[in-house]
Amino acid sequence: MNKMAFVLVELLMVFSLATCGSASSSSPSTSENPATVDSASSEAGKTLVVYYSATGNTKRVAGFIATSTGADLFALKPADPYTKDDLNYRDKGSRVSREHDNEHERDVELLSVSVDDWDSYDTVFIGYPIWWGIAAWPIDGFIGANDFTGKTVIPFCTSAASGLGESGELLRKAAGNGNWLEGRRFSSGVKEEEIQPWIEGLGL
Repeated sequence: MNKMAFVLVELLMVFSLATCGSASSSSPSTSENPATVDSASSEAGKTLVVYYSATGNTKRVAGFIATSTGADLFALKPADPYTKDDLNYRDKGSRVSREHDNEHERDVELLSVSVDDWDSYDTVFIGYPIWWGIAAWPIDGFIGANDFTGKTVIPFCTSAASGLGESGELLRKAAGNGNWLEGRRFSSGVKEEEIQPWIEGLGL
């Protein structure tokens, strides 16, 4: 009787171990970790087009770029908007002429310089009109208020005749960080099909 009882105990132990092993093997797999998937998707990053437009030309180009790249748009708006008379550079007494002649007057307050979820953007296009061979200074407040570390930054500008000049390089120096690519100037009446080859050439 003692020997038979011993055998029964052993059989019960074996059955118990087998059951535990089966339960362990049927537990949920961790090979597809949701945290890893989220991390991978966030690594792809997003694209943002930030722009200041005085007369609507830069806004139009910014829209073309956003449509082509699937980017979000962020318009920079002065707290004290420029009027048509303000933008008359031929008038020595106009606002832009005074600001051009007196650099300390170029500190233009913007309604907002903070982009929601800024850290999620890996690529940032910066658009502006050219004023006297440099980027229109309302853009400066945004550049100084944000950290471009780890971001690819691509300047673009619009003008009737002036080229890009040193505008992109001056903005890069003002930012102090970020991977700034060479910018591109577009004419005031540029068409969308003229912009597309440039975007494709960036290899984003």
